[in-house]
Amino acid sequence: MAEAPLPAIRSLPSWLLGRAAARGRALVADALAAEGLKMWHHVVLSAVRDLAPVAQADLGRSVGLDPKDVVGVLNDLQTAGLVVRAPDPRDRRKNAVSLTGEGARLLTRCEQVARDANDELLAPLSAAERDQFMGLLIRISGTDG
Repeated sequence: MAEAPLPAIRSLPSWLLGRAAARGRALVADALAAEGLKMWHHVVLSAVRDLAPVAQADLGRSVGLDPKDVVGVLNDLQTAGLVVRAPDPRDRRKNAVSLTGEGARLLTRCEQVARDANDELLAPLSAAERDQFMGLLIRISGTDG
């Protein structure tokens, strides 16, 4: 009888990284849900803060979200009073998105709960191991940190 593939799969770094990422996403998603947000809401709020005022299309490109999905997320955020859309000062034919005061306050809370969730994820590691782990993840992720 052939050996079951699971031990071989579980020894792959890609499988382990996927499992760790799934656990991290679940921890952060649960923390954000307690604040009334989904992951994409948090990502978009953060990008709006960093880029505002930002055109919807530029916002979508910056976070890698399909334009129709950007509209849906922005509709949710605007309905909740967290962002405003106004004519773009650079091109009046487009809408630019900015945070409201409540959006900025909620984003601050969400950033803290996301950090707390990541601390829970990395709790088995010492501070030095966390630093080393982050450096290694940056190296293999193709990002520049």
